[in-house]
Parts: sequence; C-alpha cells; structure tokens
Amino acid sequence: MAKGLADYGLIAAQIEALAEEDARWVPLLANASALVMDGVGDLNWAGFYLMRPDGADGAARELVLGPFQGKVACVRIAVGRGVCGTAVATDSTQLVRDVHEFAGHIACDSASNSEVVVPIHAGGRVAGVLDVDSPLVGRFGEADARGMETVVAALERCCDFGGLA
Repeated sequence: MAKGLADYGLIAAQIEALAEEDARWVPLLANASALVMDGVGDLNWAGFYLMRPDGADGAARELVLGPFQGKVACVRIAVGRGVCGTAVATDSTQLVRDVHEFAGHIACDSASNSEVVVPIHAGGRVAGVLDVDSPLVGRFGEADARGMETVVAALERCCDFGGLA
C-alpha cells in the first residue's frame, strides 16, 4: 500500500465490529495491531504498549509490551523515555519524521526510521499507547497522525481495558 492511502476510518470501523464479538483488550488489541499492519503501507511494526501500575500508590510508571505485529520489541519503557514514554508523559500524539533525530529515542529495531505514537485513554487515565513504526524516514504526516487518533478513538469507545486504567 502506498503512503497516504490508508483508510483509517475503515480500520476504526473494523475494530468496532470486532469488539462486538469480544471487547476484552487482549483479543481486540491483537486484532487491531493486525488491521493496522495490514491496512497501512510501509510499516515494520504496529502494536501497543500498556501502562503497568507500580508502587504502593498504584501510579503507572512504565509501559509494558502488549499485542503487536512485527519483530521482537522492547518489553518495558519508562514514562518520559523515548517516543512512547514521551507520548504518555505529555499525553499527546508524537509524530516523528526521523527517530534518529528524536532525543532519547529507544532503538528496539534499528530498521525503524519514523514513528507515530498515540496515547490511549480508559477510566480517565492513559492506559497505553498505539505505536506504529516505518523503515522509511518521513513516512508519516499529519494525516497519518490524525488517522491513528481515529483508530485510538475507536478503541477508547469499545475496548474493555479492565485492570489497566
């Protein structure tokens, strides 16, 4: 699939349809990562990192690898570290043209050159992130970031994040 041709609305609709069968986070995020990987061109990784409460106060201090498509990935990412951790710390979408120019980038796969990360909310808190990588520098633009936000909005509406938020 060529750059810019992804139908993010269709991916979101497919996620909502799958949630009608089973809205629990493991099966839904597993299928969502497959839909993103298949429906968006020029990707080498698509998946989720989920917040893990840590400490007596239950505050989330790290992301832990969730369902994904692609090569082996980093298992834990501290909040505030790398693109994913920055997305959580700032509660904002991160659109990175060239990951090698992002201060503190974590190189889980040296083939990744650009990235989009979108925070996912549940129970009034950040429950995790959608992380999408490409081997192409500059693969993602604003339309892709907004599209990934559409996918995340569908997950926020229909996914049962029980125990994560």
